[in-house]
Amino acid sequence: MIRTADLDSLPVREALPALASALDAHGAAVLCAPPGTGKTTLVPLVLAGLVGGGPRRRVVVAEPRRIAARAAARRMAWLLGEQVGASVGFTVRGERVVGPSTVIEVVTTGVLLQRLQRDQELSGTDLVILDECHERHLDADTVAAFLLDVRATLRPELRLLAASATTDAAGWARVLGDAPVVEAAGVSHPVETVWAPPARPVRPPHGMRVDPAQLTHVASVVRRALAERSGDVLCFLPGVGEIARVAGQLGAVDAEVLQIHGRAPASVQDAALSPAPHRRVILSTAVAESSLTVPGVRIVVDSGLAREPRVDHARGLGALATVRASRAAGRQRAGRAGREATGTVYRCWAEAEDGRLPAYPSPEIRIADLAQFALQAACWGDPDATGLALLDPPPAGAMAAAREVLLAVGAVSPAGRPTPRGLRMARLGLHPRLARALLDGSAALGPRRAAELVALLSEEPPREYGDDLAAAWRRARAGGDPYGSRWRAEARRLERAAAEGSPAGRSPTPPLPDSRGSAPAPAFDGTGAKRTYEARGGRGGVGEGSLPDDGAAGLVAALAFPERVARAKGQGAFLMASGTGAELGEGSGLRSAPWLAVAVADRPPHSASARVRLAALLDEDTARTAAGHLFLEGEEVHWEDGDLVARRVTRLGAIELAARPLRDPDRALVRAALLDGLRTEGLGLLRWTQDSQALRARLGFLHRTLGAPWPDVADDGELLERADDWLEPELSRARRRGDLARIDAGQALNRLLPWATGEAARLDELAPERIEVPSGSRIRVDYAAEHGQPVLAVKLQELFGLAETPRVAGVPVLVHLLSPAGRPAAVTADLASFWQGGYRAVRAELRGRYPKHPWPEDPATAEPTRHTNARLKR
Repeated sequence: MIRTADLDSLPVREALPALASALDAHGAAVLCAPPGTGKTTLVPLVLAGLVGGGPRRRVVVAEPRRIAARAAARRMAWLLGEQVGASVGFTVRGERVVGPSTVIEVVTTGVLLQRLQRDQELSGTDLVILDECHERHLDADTVAAFLLDVRATLRPELRLLAASATTDAAGWARVLGDAPVVEAAGVSHPVETVWAPPARPVRPPHGMRVDPAQLTHVASVVRRALAERSGDVLCFLPGVGEIARVAGQLGAVDAEVLQIHGRAPASVQDAALSPAPHRRVILSTAVAESSLTVPGVRIVVDSGLAREPRVDHARGLGALATVRASRAAGRQRAGRAGREATGTVYRCWAEAEDGRLPAYPSPEIRIADLAQFALQAACWGDPDATGLALLDPPPAGAMAAAREVLLAVGAVSPAGRPTPRGLRMARLGLHPRLARALLDGSAALGPRRAAELVALLSEEPPREYGDDLAAAWRRARAGGDPYGSRWRAEARRLERAAAEGSPAGRSPTPPLPDSRGSAPAPAFDGTGAKRTYEARGGRGGVGEGSLPDDGAAGLVAALAFPERVARAKGQGAFLMASGTGAELGEGSGLRSAPWLAVAVADRPPHSASARVRLAALLDEDTARTAAGHLFLEGEEVHWEDGDLVARRVTRLGAIELAARPLRDPDRALVRAALLDGLRTEGLGLLRWTQDSQALRARLGFLHRTLGAPWPDVADDGELLERADDWLEPELSRARRRGDLARIDAGQALNRLLPWATGEAARLDELAPERIEVPSGSRIRVDYAAEHGQPVLAVKLQELFGLAETPRVAGVPVLVHLLSPAGRPAAVTADLASFWQGGYRAVRAELRGRYPKHPWPEDPATAEPTRHTNARLKR
């Protein structure tokens, strides 16, 4: 029996005529409706024709989370007076409750994405509602883009509705082809805001870490709220670990404490979403921000924290990061307190901080790992995703990194088109890395064992399971906890998917080729690894493939994350094939392993090494098989520790497996390494005589003064860029550092002179090495002076009679006038002025000190000399 009174009380009813008209006229619309108005329940029922008398339509409602999909289906079925699976059903990963008469099917966006890849026309569906599109999950953005493509090319009659409580309505309207925006007024109850910052500063979140003092403060605010207000408390925390910690601090409160998150058992989720006769404290992640109505809640305690995906492409590490929740998320959370009556939100930060929070959460497409998105786009026929109508385009760097992953796992061709293997991967509903592990792991272990291990990797086991993947596998098989139940269901799903289409349960896929085009790695048969693990006392049973549990776990983890195979460096430290260091915790039982397959790791801020969260034992043969595309063997010639090093090296990514000296390395590699040495240590490695240094200074002066065609020789880097022009053939003949020291730099620099124009012949004219002074001496000119002006340092008596300052290339030299002892007496660039004025002061100061040398009153008419008075009289 339809609950008409409840349906009539939903405020969104007033907007239904405008919404129906918008969909009839444009085929697409954006619905903005506050929480609690009925947009998730009444709107699908009316548009499907189940209430209100409209035409019957097949409606698919896409929700971002499994808990929201199940709750929405149950609520609509209750409003119709039916059981779920009759007119309204749902499908989430691992669970499907629909019947032959189902008209409305609520699905997760991930399920809808898989359905679109199998059936691009979405046959039998008349309307798709994208609920909570403001959350900007990557699957939801992708589904919207694919559906718009379907409308434009295959099914223009397919209707689309984007619905949200808080969203960028203008942006979604633009993406949906200038679709009309329909707004529904809500009947919201007043929500009082109480600012409750910590009494003392707490450390800001970084990585996955939240300051324990912050969680203690949140627990104290919950206790305060229970004492000051009536009604149930809904407390928002960033993750499962934080929920468990706060729950542990609320053991003595006079209320039932429930925990809601994506991993919570369905029975706990159902209990939280059902009325209760007693008072409750519900600790929740962001799953309760939208889509769900938690009955009885009058108080919200908001920690102000959220989790967002992050990826470090350079190190191949992806993880969730704790961040400050956006203002939009804060409004959504606060609204939970006013769904049924007047409520209160306690915000665990200062009011002054609120304006500095981000306005909206970051769209996943900007910050997440895009490998799965790139595979979906490739299978859709748009490898670059340039033709998709997306609210935000994918970052080019993230897409390039995603394509490298897809090439490495054999999912796409070098042109970006999906391979048959890639098409199969896309249908598995897994990240391409895990899909590769499932397909190739099944060939060695059998579908069951491979599926069980991939299920562990697809939803990271609880921290209390430890950091040993094989041990976690055994604990999950033992069962007895909610995680074990979910794990078994997912493992069964993956086992069926792995065996589907494979004779005798074996994967038909060939060994993976190297993405650079080298020969495929040998197929893995488990024999060598079995011997290795038995020798190490490997634990666990032996199943298909005769590989112990430790070895099987290592193989699957390495297949999923080949860049993270790691070799021990000692003291619990490892080097991953990606080049990043990794460290195990002090109490880890894996610290003595020679090799690891790192499944989960994160890198703390300001740390060069990653922390290993989950890993498995590995042997070198398995590492080389799983990471075959990273295997390299070749000559390495480089500059190291001041000399040339030439070796033949075998590597697995950054891990050096073997090396031996090269007797006759490739000459081109040697030349490049010697150039690196010159760049590192400078041109001082060459032989620079006094004449060579003087030539470089003369050429530098001419370039500064006259420009082209005189070469720029001042900068080592510029000279090395032109090594072909002046260091050959000596550089190509050199084999080591000592050979560089035998190259005459001055002779080499002569090759840069402008011989072709004839200007080279004027070098001594324009920048003479020496200048003859009136005494007959030929004095060397210093062109390397710091101030850039050529310097002529000469004894004062040798310039008697010289009225004009000497010039080079039209530039007057700076004359350093020296005493008879060779010490500076005066500096001038204008000899005529010096003789008329400055000379008298110098004469008065020095003639008593040097009486044996001439100090005439009139230097213009005196005889220049480098000798004493006595010598002059001879």
